[in-house]
Amino acid sequence: MLIDVSELLLDRTRCSVAGTLAVVGEKWTLLVLREAFLGVRRFADFQRILGAPKAVLTDRLAGLVEQGILRRVPYQAEGERQRAEYRLTRKGVDLFPTLVALMEWGDRYLADGDGPLELDHRDCGAPVHLALSCEAGHPVDGAWDVTSVRRG
Repeated sequence: MLIDVSELLLDRTRCSVAGTLAVVGEKWTLLVLREAFLGVRRFADFQRILGAPKAVLTDRLAGLVEQGILRRVPYQAEGERQRAEYRLTRKGVDLFPTLVALMEWGDRYLADGDGPLELDHRDCGAPVHLALSCEAGHPVDGAWDVTSVRRG
């Protein structure tokens, strides 16, 4: 059943975009995720790379753990006290396309002349790009190629 766009705008109680933003839609949270995708695991490394205030970083990491996006894994360097590493869960890994979409948009519209970070496929070395397609395999070029349909 097709629905009118105005109906979608009025029914915000079932909005997945708003729900997702409530979990990850804040600058420091997205930057923590970026670093986690790049292999950062330890609090001190997140703080050094991001320059985030300790209280803010503590809060964002705790929120990502609470949401099941990161998990705390204990580690202990020789002669030091036990600490925690933060590792992506499956739920966290599933956010990767979201970060790639934000990165590609920023590269296209905000790049300041520096070469953008490129993502290469680990197995073959070819560049990785995000692409939308329908289940039949047709490319989707943007919102104008999509019709909103409520299922179920």
